[in-house]
Amino acid sequence: MKIFTALYDRALLWSKHPKATWYLGGMSFTEASFFPIPPDVMLIPMSLAQPKRAYYFAWIATIMSLMGGIFGYAIGYWLLDAIWPIIESLNYVDKYNTIEGFFAEYGVWIVFLAGFSPIPYKLFTISAGATSMAFLPFLVASFIGRGARFFLVAALMKIGGERYESRIRQSVDWIGYGIIALIVAYLALKQL
Repeated sequence: MKIFTALYDRALLWSKHPKATWYLGGMSFTEASFFPIPPDVMLIPMSLAQPKRAYYFAWIATIMSLMGGIFGYAIGYWLLDAIWPIIESLNYVDKYNTIEGFFAEYGVWIVFLAGFSPIPYKLFTISAGATSMAFLPFLVASFIGRGARFFLVAALMKIGGERYESRIRQSVDWIGYGIIALIVAYLALKQL
């Protein structure tokens, strides 16, 4: 069953929509503060569909993600007590405590790493605010980390995406089912 191929084809269609840049910006903003889906799901097909605009799309994702990171910081700084029940209901208390330890040990470098990697950036933006991390270093690390990630994705799609698009499309189901298998394995191991 090619569920992920159909989703991939749909994402390519959305990427050509006249308001696709608005969707990318909105997704980038919300993912940095509370939304679970990363903007890469829009950035990749948009960059594939319009390679000449790939870096423009990366700028949109970077700037809006930075703005969302500032919003996440504000949530942590002013509203941690209000959102704590949500953190508890999602079973993120241990993750939050681990992240707090990372902040104590690595400081601003952890924000850069979270911005660049696929780990949930929103946990780090909220934690940065909750731990009253210095705002300017947070801003700089977020800008560099998020920018590096989104520009790398855009560059890969611009340089090799068109050549490899058919391979990407052929592999998308394997990738999708592989991710589901990893999530199921992780959840199973967590229960042990």
